[in-house]
Amino acid sequence: MPEARAMTRNDICEEILWKKSDGLTPYPDALDFMATRSRQIHEGTASPLVWLVEHPPIFTAGTSARPEDLYNPHGYPTYSAGRGGQWTYHGPGQRLAYVMLDLGQQNGTIPPRDLRAFVKGLEQWIIETLAGLGVEAFTRDGRIGVWTIDPLSSQEAKIAALGIRVSRWVSWHGISINLDPALDDFDGIVPCGIREFGVTSLRRFNPALTMQDLDDALAATWPAHFGSTPREE
Repeated sequence: MPEARAMTRNDICEEILWKKSDGLTPYPDALDFMATRSRQIHEGTASPLVWLVEHPPIFTAGTSARPEDLYNPHGYPTYSAGRGGQWTYHGPGQRLAYVMLDLGQQNGTIPPRDLRAFVKGLEQWIIETLAGLGVEAFTRDGRIGVWTIDPLSSQEAKIAALGIRVSRWVSWHGISINLDPALDDFDGIVPCGIREFGVTSLRRFNPALTMQDLDDALAATWPAHFGSTPREE
């Protein structure tokens, strides 16, 4: 029989795992998990991971968040996220995809240690995912996030956001896509510091879409940008 070979750091990093948590994940638990996992990825003791979650209604502050952009009429919990960006709302009906990758190496089309390419890859991943669900989306210079034309207002509105943190060239945090959250809850902040535009959701385009439909679309479009097809953890 061939001699057994110990698993190396490169073996671990080549495999992307896909994890989905049912129910609502408390935000502090998510922060603890991501901090631990990112350290393990850096040490070579865990594989890169895409983690799909939903949170209870909360507001999170990025490193550029301004106190005057938080209204919070319902008194939802607020957290300092440690990621880039400003205020963001998370709640039921919104899919969070936390992306924990070793950016020190090539990831599909993303060159090593190229944060601009990584952010662009996340944006294109969202856009192609939404296209697969029948929604045309786009980015705008000077605006964070991914946008579309809201079918009710016929105006540009945000449908997805992204904010990342990088520690020792390992990414954490990631993206959020609005499937069917309570859009009124976004009124508790100035989303990403942008006052002129509203938010929208996939449910406004197609009420029949489910979270599983969105998850399947995210998995299907991942390899084109980030390389290997993820497998469930």
